[in-house]
Amino acid sequence: MNESELIEKLRKIEALFAGAATQGERDSAELAREKILRRLREIMVEDPPVEFKFTFPDQWNRRVFIALLRRYDLRPYRYRRQRHTTVMVKVSKRFVDETLWPEFLKLSDQLEQYIEKTTERIISEVLHKDSSEAEVVNRKAIG
Repeated sequence: MNESELIEKLRKIEALFAGAATQGERDSAELAREKILRRLREIMVEDPPVEFKFTFPDQWNRRVFIALLRRYDLRPYRYRRQRHTTVMVKVSKRFVDETLWPEFLKLSDQLEQYIEKTTERIISEVLHKDSSEAEVVNRKAIG
């Protein structure tokens, strides 16, 4: 998968969560975003926003999540003295459960697969063909 294929896959994920019905809707990332924003506004009336705390294991997932929040006009923040891996946001629980978190997981998975393949290719070309895991041995075997 190359970069343009990854971008197209990510756009299709957003269209899926927007509930895009027609091919034109599926092809338009901005239309998908607008549809999700409309749904978010409707949900927030029925299910008022509450504060959520998310913690991420790495900067890549955190950055994807923050970008996704901003895409939906949600304001990511953290309190003083909270770790950089923490992201706070006020949003409807229903929106988190039905759209935000499932979409984030799919986006994150696609990006992780792309990064893993790219890293493997670069390591193989530049450093060494064998980039497999280190051998597991007993302590006495190492002299």
